[in-house]
Amino acid sequence: MYEPIRTKSVHTMAEPEFPHRSRGEELDIQLAGHLAALLAVTDELRALPAGAGGGPGSELDPAADRIAEQVARLRRGRRPVRSTAPGAGAARADTLHRRAHALAGRALVVAASRADTAAAILAAERMDAHAAALDVSSAALSAAH
Repeated sequence: MYEPIRTKSVHTMAEPEFPHRSRGEELDIQLAGHLAALLAVTDELRALPAGAGGGPGSELDPAADRIAEQVARLRRGRRPVRSTAPGAGAARADTLHRRAHALAGRALVVAASRADTAAAILAAERMDAHAAALDVSSAALSAAH
């Protein structure tokens, strides 16, 4: 009675031409991105003068190295690019600490969702460190006024 359809339906899902990533792989990519952004901000803080909330030789050096190790692990050995930008000043340090705190929080959420204990601990430690730096900065600002 009716002639059968000889072409594929437009409603049929097309076969993908690229392999799909698993949820775990997607979370690894997302976590590596958050940690790489945190590393960039940490490197900016390291470039600040010592009295402006950062500086070389501070606790930021080992923290940056640990973050770089985690990024390389998540990227299967590819080391992240490190920033060597010169620092600005104390006002910039507060902004950088706030940004770093937010990035560490995002990394913590992703690390917890993929059950990556090492990255979660590192992110939580960085959140604490940046929150403490902001507390010290606001206390110094209050004492100055």
